[in-house]
This record gives sequence, structure tokens and C-alpha cells, in this order.
Amino acid sequence: MNTFAARLLAWFDHHGRQDLPWQHPRTPYRVWVSEIMLQQTRVETVVPYFLRFMQQFPDVQSLAAAPQDAVLHQWSGLGYYARARNLHRAAQQVVAEHGGVFPATRAELEALPGVGRSTAAAIIAQAQDVPEAILDGNAKRVLARHAAIHGWPGSPAVQRELWVEAEARTPATRCADYTQAIMDLGALLCTRSRPDCTACPVRADCRAAREGLTATLPSPRPRRALPTRTRWAACLRAPEGIALIQRQQDGIWGGLYSLPEAESPRALEDWVLSQWPSAAPAAGEHGLQHGFSHYRLDLRIRPFDLPAGACGIMEGERVIWYKPGTSRAVGIPAPIQRYLHHDKDSGNGSNR
Repeated sequence: MNTFAARLLAWFDHHGRQDLPWQHPRTPYRVWVSEIMLQQTRVETVVPYFLRFMQQFPDVQSLAAAPQDAVLHQWSGLGYYARARNLHRAAQQVVAEHGGVFPATRAELEALPGVGRSTAAAIIAQAQDVPEAILDGNAKRVLARHAAIHGWPGSPAVQRELWVEAEARTPATRCADYTQAIMDLGALLCTRSRPDCTACPVRADCRAAREGLTATLPSPRPRRALPTRTRWAACLRAPEGIALIQRQQDGIWGGLYSLPEAESPRALEDWVLSQWPSAAPAAGEHGLQHGFSHYRLDLRIRPFDLPAGACGIMEGERVIWYKPGTSRAVGIPAPIQRYLHHDKDSGNGSNR
């Protein structure tokens, strides 16, 4: 075993995280769900979502058979909803093409929606204890510092260098523990800011520590100003509830139920009145800001009061009339869900 792996595993035996819920039992299904949830999300955030998800969908068959609304509901608040849609499609693919048994090779796993090279490797390494190099965000940070690899880790050239390092350091034995260990080192000691180098088990030959580069490696993503996109939304309040429309499957918040939107206040009011001529604009416009990876959303929510009996089928739209706390479970974007529950609690909602 190479000395890097040996030192890391010795540290892991005493300080690593060995009681995470997806480790007991460490099945391909549980590891897969956890790896998808952990993409761009911290462990402490994922744990309660994972536990609820496993309670609702204990195996790949139950996940594949579930309606997408139920899956998105369990994902609500975790963000990056394409992960949930891909998870659902991948479960259906595993059942349809592999008889409900997870593929055993990296190539077959990478053929599943939402599974890339590192995720596939993590599933194999952790569930089968087979040597496979991973390169998640924590591993990238550890390797970029230890080998003093300059450049943004998201660029193809830097990624190639990091993969070379990852493969060279992955041991032939204790692969499941090593995979968790390098992720733990990045999460617990080799953190993005203020890394605890004094406690690091591989500090002795870390080039970033020796050359004073820990504050600058890995190199940050080239900065660019995020544009702001302004949209207007209608909070349509009727005795039956608040109207929510299911969004298209692709794009931001794909497949989730949200408030109807328009590009301008005039377009929004025209649409509302085309559906409900007796709709009455109400006081209490609400501003909601939310950041995505490529832009910032400035959503301006305008309330409208609808008469009794407004509930009905709108042609070409999937609509539910939602009452916070009582309606059926569907996936709703976290900012919209917070707004709806605040609206209810403040006495301005449909349950007043």
C-alpha cells in the first residue's frame, strides 16, 4: 500500500466518519442515493434527507415505482432538482434493464442518468470494496493541495492531472474505507478555508503546506458577475387553496409545483384575468430573491383573490389548489414553500 493511503487510513481508523447512515448497511442502492444527494451538498444537510428518503423508498424497486411528485416532495429543499429527476429515471432503468440489481461495472453505472465517473467509482469502491479512484469536491481539494496542482479544478486540463493523482494514490485494499477517508480529510481538516494542517496525517509531504499555498489552492473558479433575472408571479388565493402549476420537466425547478409566472406585471395580470375574469388584485406584493449557479432570481409575487368555485381544470396546465399543511405531498421549490407557509401563518393565505 502506498504511504499516502496508509497514513490516511491510519488517521481514518481513529478520526474518520464511520457512523454515517448510508454506511450501515453499505449497499449499492444506499451508497448511490447518498452520493447523488452529496453532490454540491454538505453531509450534515444530507443526513436527515437521506433518512427520510430511505424510509419512503427503502429500495430501488420502490423508488422506480413511485410517482415523480412523491420523489420531488422528498427532495424539496435539497436543491439542484435535476438530481432527483435523474435519480428517479435511473431507478426505473435499473429495474427495467438490470432486474433491480445495480450494475457492477463503472461503465454500466455511468450509463445511468446523473451518474458520472466519480459517482460510479464511489458506488463500486464503497459497496463492493473494489479499487476505484474518486474525485469529488473534497478529494479534488486534498489532491490539488498535496500535489500543488494549480488551476481551477473544473477545467478539463486540471481534472486530467487530478485523476492521475487520484488513481496513483488509491490502494488495492480497504478501498471502501479509503474512499470515505479522503472525503473525510477534505471535509474535516483540509477545508476550503482555514484548513487544520497541524492535524493532517499527510502534511509531511504536502506541497501546498511546504510552499505556503494552502490559501490559494485549489485555484478558484474564474469570477464572473451573475445577472439578475426579474420575473413576476401570481399568488392566486381561493377558498379551495392557492393555485400551483407544475413546471416543465427541464430547466430550473423542473417538474416542481410553483406559482404561475410571467415576464412582466402586465403579462401576469392579463394571464390571470384570461383565466378568472373576476380575479381581484390584492395588497401585499412580496419580493423573493434566490440565487442559482448562473443567475439570481428576483421574483415579485402579486396576490390575487379569487371567488369561491374558481377551482377548475385549466386546459394544457397541471394545476393543484394547495393549502399549506393539509394538501397532498408534492415537490415545491424551497423558497416558494417558505413563502406559502409564511403567507398562511401571517393570516394572508388561503386558510384565513
